[in-house]
Amino acid sequence: MTEQIVKHAEERMEKAVAAFRKDAASIRAGRATPAMLEKVTVEYYGSQMPIPQVASVTSPEPRLLVISPWEKSMLSEIEKAIQKSDLGLNPANDGSVIRLVIPALTEQRRQELVKQVKKMAEEARVAIRNVRRDANDELKKAEKNGDASEDDVRRLMERIQQLTDKFVGEIDKAATGKEQELLEV
Repeated sequence: MTEQIVKHAEERMEKAVAAFRKDAASIRAGRATPAMLEKVTVEYYGSQMPIPQVASVTSPEPRLLVISPWEKSMLSEIEKAIQKSDLGLNPANDGSVIRLVIPALTEQRRQELVKQVKKMAEEARVAIRNVRRDANDELKKAEKNGDASEDDVRRLMERIQQLTDKFVGEIDKAATGKEQELLEV
């Protein structure tokens, strides 16, 4: 049972790292990536859907995204959603596709994006520490109930700490890479 606690904690930590990487990918670095539109949603048959699920999003050039909706009636909805989003982009609708030209980032905007990445990284670290706390609490409960010996609990807590250090290191590495990407473009 105690091994399951460690496995469950490791899975949750992996998910926190994956969520951070996905969120970091959605931050634009002056280059056009379809991931930028993952968080922008449009109403589609009564439910909110991300743009990539209602349209084809391609990047034919480094600073251009072309959005081809599967239904032409979605053009204006997608255009409005992009304008309302915090991306700060102006969509160009030509009647069949929407073109998004990604402007070069100003130094001030780069610094804002770096702060955003640091904030997201800290939130991911906190999530991992919360997983560690929950797992340690479960192990202490197992020891109290007599399901595990004190030595086993101590050994497993050390393993959970090693996992925590490993995943926090992964987040730090990913955050540093994203910060460099934002600053060098």
